[in-house]
Amino acid sequence: MKIKSAFSIILALFTILTLHIKSFAAEDDTTLVYKFNIKQEIAPAIWRQTQQVLELAEQDSAELIIIHMNTYGGTVVDADSIRTALLNCKIPVYVFIDNNAASAGALISVACDSIFMSRGASIGAATVVNQTGQAMPDKYQSYMRSTMRSTAEAHGKDTIITATDTIYKWKRDPQIAEAMVDQSIYVAGISDTGKVLTFTPSEAIKHGFCEGQVKDIDEIIERSQIKKYRIEEYKPSGLEKLIGFLVHPMVSGILIMAIFGGIYFEMQTPGIGFPLAIAVLAAITYFAPLYLEGLAANWEIALFIVGLILIAVEIFVIPGFGIAGISGISLVLGGLILSLLKNVRFNFDGVDPISIAVAFATVIISVTTSFLLSLYLSQKIFTAKSGPLRNLALNATQLTNEGYIGIDTVQKSMKGKTGYAHTVLRPSGKVIIEGEIMDAKSEMGFIEKGEPIIVIRDEASQLYVEPFDDRRS
Repeated sequence: MKIKSAFSIILALFTILTLHIKSFAAEDDTTLVYKFNIKQEIAPAIWRQTQQVLELAEQDSAELIIIHMNTYGGTVVDADSIRTALLNCKIPVYVFIDNNAASAGALISVACDSIFMSRGASIGAATVVNQTGQAMPDKYQSYMRSTMRSTAEAHGKDTIITATDTIYKWKRDPQIAEAMVDQSIYVAGISDTGKVLTFTPSEAIKHGFCEGQVKDIDEIIERSQIKKYRIEEYKPSGLEKLIGFLVHPMVSGILIMAIFGGIYFEMQTPGIGFPLAIAVLAAITYFAPLYLEGLAANWEIALFIVGLILIAVEIFVIPGFGIAGISGISLVLGGLILSLLKNVRFNFDGVDPISIAVAFATVIISVTTSFLLSLYLSQKIFTAKSGPLRNLALNATQLTNEGYIGIDTVQKSMKGKTGYAHTVLRPSGKVIIEGEIMDAKSEMGFIEKGEPIIVIRDEASQLYVEPFDDRRS
């Protein structure tokens, strides 16, 4: 009986466990949706976060990724990396344009599987511009045109079968995508020459660049026929936000200015102090996030350090300015520029010309600005009568008529005076004249210690003497 009772209890527990497993399996039909916000300028931080989102979504077996976008654009190289990752993503990626998807944002949106827009939103205006908002030369526009065209083509064609023929129509017209970049592209009935194309929601829906106008992300999911879902929103950590801030081109430029400004002011003050500490801290702050981002490699940082050493050697060891100084400056600038590029050692195949131009301009403009600003501030801080650090620099002019002389007048007055050898002169040694020990050099060979001497001349701060008895004879 006891065995039967134990068996009954085990069977009951097994039944309860089975029911719980079935219940859990029934609840496991909830669809996991990953949400990712792009509500700032497209920069290296957004590219890094995109990679993290795609990896997490794949690890958690998410069935859908939705990008919540509101951006005026950003760096083309990062946008291109993001669009490539989205095109190769196995999980469907939708974008919800909540207000703006301009420039680089338009490129990323076109790369998504489906585009949804809120009321009053817009997509387009993908012309490549510089930091002042001016359009870049045509070679940059050509690259962006081809990128937008190939991104639109990647979504393939729809097959339309009519009574008389089979028609293949692009899901997203590549020519329309090009017109978002180049004002010279003419698309009949859509874009007139002289205007860069930008779509409203209704226009984007009409021409295949939007799947629908919606209020929010929940409506997108409902339109996708997903009944039960759970939204997992990606939130960057505090460290990631800090890294993203530090690798911004403008911040990088400010840090470069601090590096060179600190070095300049350190050279204007005696000893090692606060300006050098600022320069070192700025250099660490510049390279550390770039290293974590995978941009700055060890050898690029080493170029910068070696360059600084060569410049120091040129300034403090070698007279004049030559090969060491020029090489040092070249290595420093090279290290700063290369650390901003996504090159692998000396392979630049994956680096587009735009990112090279941006990196070069960031460094050169920052260095030039730092130099000019340092000159101006040094006048205000060190040389001005009211400057807070005026006492750290020599500002007074030492005039001869005020008693300032650049030579030792005591030795000049020694000519013709007599004394005796304090040490053996062979031919150099020490002599005592009027009770003062002085360095001297014999003109007549060796002079024994204690022998009388007479100073015959002073030349190049050197006393020349000869035996006094010989002169008297």
